[in-house]
Amino acid sequence: MSKVNIKPLADRVLVEAAAAEEKTASGIIIPDTAKEKPQKGKVIAVGNGKKDEPLTVKEGDEVLYGKYAGTEITVDGKEYLIMRESDIFAIV
Repeated sequence: MSKVNIKPLADRVLVEAAAAEEKTASGIIIPDTAKEKPQKGKVIAVGNGKKDEPLTVKEGDEVLYGKYAGTEITVDGKEYLIMRESDIFAIV
């Protein structure tokens, strides 16, 4: 697992997005211009949660999130998303 010196605040979660699909299920290669933004990723760090609501996700969880969820940040050349836990739809 990646080690990052970022600690999200409150109910925020730091997610490393999964790589975009290179091929379709039928074997067609997808060009870079047609690749969709992945909606799956791995939780790298979590905040402490809100006072009344503890977080349900934890580091290392694979999660599904909305297409336009979170804010993209770059740390040490790697791209991450930082989002609220409410933007996460499911733990896989």
